[in-house]
Amino acid sequence: MYVTVPSANLVVPERSAASAPISAPGSARTREVLIFELGSQRYGLPTADVRELVRAVTITPLPDAPALVEGVVNVRGRVLPVLDIRARFHLPAKALDPSDHFIVASAGPRGVILRVDRATHIALVDEASVQSARDLGPSAAYVSGVAKLDGGLVLIHDLATFLSAQEGASLDEALRPPA
Repeated sequence: MYVTVPSANLVVPERSAASAPISAPGSARTREVLIFELGSQRYGLPTADVRELVRAVTITPLPDAPALVEGVVNVRGRVLPVLDIRARFHLPAKALDPSDHFIVASAGPRGVILRVDRATHIALVDEASVQSARDLGPSAAYVSGVAKLDGGLVLIHDLATFLSAQEGASLDEALRPPA
């Protein structure tokens, strides 16, 4: 199955969580990375973590959720938290715009949504060209590496580490139905 975001002219193949990086036999290891923008900065997310792209809709606030959670959205019967990626990377806040895209993804075992300005394309990244993000500072914990692509550097996110254990537990509690 393929999901298209018409305003981005982007098609993302739907993948299972067990999808492996794409590599031709005998070639360098490569992986597909969904490139998206926040303001003028480009970021990446391995397509193995991406479930689909959808247009932005109104976000419902979630009381008692961690500050990192903008709220929740119902995607085909599943209530998913919308993570505030701008706050995590200390970027200025931006009001929800109808042209924004939601990236429905997996952060470890949890389904999540990232609100981004727009998803632009899928890049095939050579693993050998990805550099460690350790020297980037405090936000490096949420980045698996830095790739040099046409047009500049791209920070590749690691959604498995995006929520701390405490944020995950607080989110679980906020999502739990009242007793």
